[in-house]
Amino acid sequence: MAFFDLGLLRTFVAIVDHKTYVAAAEKTHRTQSALTQQMQRLEAQVGKPLFEKSGRHKRLTPAGETLLVYARHLLAVNEEAWRALTDRDLVGSLRVGAPQDVADTILPPLLASIARSAPQLAMEIHVGRSPFLMESLHRGELDLTVSTRKDTTLEGMVLRTSPTVWIAASDYVHASDKPVPLIIADEHSLFRRLAIEALETAGVPWRTAYMAPHLIGIKAALRAGLGITARSVELLGPDMRVLGEREGLPRLPDVSYYLWMRPDVLNPLTRQVYEMLKASMR
Repeated sequence: MAFFDLGLLRTFVAIVDHKTYVAAAEKTHRTQSALTQQMQRLEAQVGKPLFEKSGRHKRLTPAGETLLVYARHLLAVNEEAWRALTDRDLVGSLRVGAPQDVADTILPPLLASIARSAPQLAMEIHVGRSPFLMESLHRGELDLTVSTRKDTTLEGMVLRTSPTVWIAASDYVHASDKPVPLIIADEHSLFRRLAIEALETAGVPWRTAYMAPHLIGIKAALRAGLGITARSVELLGPDMRVLGEREGLPRLPDVSYYLWMRPDVLNPLTRQVYEMLKASMR
């Protein structure tokens, strides 16, 4: 059975991330000739070229693109295993917040990544509305939180960028000749703002069909066929469908989900976990 050399994979990823052999050599503290030899060894293991010339530069071949996905995964798992066995200081509790609409999508893999790297760490999970989670983070009631909101006073990274779409029940019948019946949050909602701005910019009439203080109420109104809502695709379920330009609705901008931490965090455990996640995201 053949095995990949993690050192070769690490060099391969460095070359891709830093665009050129010159930059990768500087970052890895090796010579260009050493990197070239390593890539020749890796290509010999794979049995296919990983790079091809594109003008004055090199780009990944289809085999290189495929290997890159697996290389990142293997290196991340290797780092998680190393941390799990050596980072004995990662003991304590961590308070993590996440909006309701990503509790079944973004949150589980995030928690799993933390648990694999720090199995002795106890986690408190807080699921709620994004603006209130951000307030809790600022007050020190949370250590980390996922949110769609931007905040230049915090330290953060993008976890995922998702399309925002118009969502309705699967059996909902849209009447394009009538004002759009909107299902929206009562206040402090990014998606409420995006929906109203898009409709008013496009000159599409609308009305408030249902207003709810939380996502559970919005889902109930959707399933009841009371109207439509603007939300990221994270909310979609088997009993829902996406509406769009065919129904006379304007396009909506993508939305990014961030992981936020206070830059002046006092607990070193929070900083360790954040840096670990940041490294795995790379």
